[in-house]
Amino acid sequence: MTLKDLNINKEWTLFLDRDGVINKKLDNDYVKHWIEFEFLEGVLEALKKCDTTFGKIVVVTNQQGIGKHLYRIEDLELIHKNMLYEITYLEGRVDKVYFSPYLNSENHPTRKPGIGMALQAKKDFPEIDFTKSIIVGDSLSDMEFGRNAGMKTVFISEEKKKDERIDIQFNSLIEFANNL
Repeated sequence: MTLKDLNINKEWTLFLDRDGVINKKLDNDYVKHWIEFEFLEGVLEALKKCDTTFGKIVVVTNQQGIGKHLYRIEDLELIHKNMLYEITYLEGRVDKVYFSPYLNSENHPTRKPGIGMALQAKKDFPEIDFTKSIIVGDSLSDMEFGRNAGMKTVFISEEKKKDERIDIQFNSLIEFANNL
């Protein structure tokens, strides 16, 4: 399967993981403040290309650092406000950011691979059709989230991975966008 085979148009929704897809992941740490947030190369250009293709673009991100009391919801909201400003300023688009602050051990339905954030997005944007949605993520948890919701899955990694939960793989978000 290729992206071209899907005939993606404005009826489609793009779900994006954040850390490792939009911004650099910190080794054994969390992005706790805007100063620690760094867009990955090509992401802003990719989001500009995705804006012209997808009807809705949403971010779904697990943020258990809040549950661990390493940073506050207010800190995360400021990071997302600044992230959205930069994306919009450079003519990209993200319609909404959803996050799950719960610990992995809590097994909360909003925490990926649970589909709570996808259901929140559908409630906010009733036109979302999960069969016309793609999750782009860098973890198998993201792929499982997509499978659980009935989406197509795109795995972002420079290391090739074979897994039945992965439909398509690219090295980066810009490589994904260039193949639309």
